[in-house]
Amino acid sequence: MGKQADAVSPETQQEAMRVAKATQKPGQTKAQTKLIAQGIEKGIAQYKKEQKAKARAHDKARKKKQKQASEHTDTVTASAPPQPTTSARDRSDSRLPWLLLVISWIGFISYLWVG
Repeated sequence: MGKQADAVSPETQQEAMRVAKATQKPGQTKAQTKLIAQGIEKGIAQYKKEQKAKARAHDKARKKKQKQASEHTDTVTASAPPQPTTSARDRSDSRLPWLLLVISWIGFISYLWVG
C-alpha cells in the first residue's frame, strides 16, 4: 500500500473543503480551515476503507453461505426422492377454517334476522 492507496480523490477533497468552510468559525485562518479539511479527508478515507473491508467480508460470507447451501441442496436432491407438494390432508386442513368461518357467519346472520 503505497501513495496510490492513500491518495484521496478530488471529489473527496472538494467535499471535505466544503464541510470545513461550512463549519468555519469567525477569525479562523485559511490555513486552519485547510488543516480541518485535511482531517475531514482522512476521516472520509478511513470510513471508505472500513466500508470496503466490511463489504468484502460480507461478500465472502454470502458466497460461503451460498456455496454451502448449493452443496446441501445437491446432496439432498441426490439422496431423497421427490415428494408431492401438497397432499389431500393438507388441502382438507386448509378448508376447515374457511368452512368454520362461513358457518359462523351464517349463524350470526340468522341470529340477527330471527332475533
